[in-house]
Amino acid sequence: MQVTEEDGGKLNAFAKEPRMVLQEEGEISGSNRMLLIGGLVLVAALVAVAAVIS
Repeated sequence: MQVTEEDGGKLNAFAKEPRMVLQEEGEISGSNRMLLIGGLVLVAALVAVAAVIS
């Protein structure tokens, strides 16, 4: 971590950030695909619950 000292004597620590991973255009990673599928299942479940209630 990088630490700097401010004018008032306070220390300010900056976290070391991980490298960015660039994706090719149109490429869907496994975690993004799982998130999309999970969202679709959640929406379908909410629609089913709303249909049963009404």
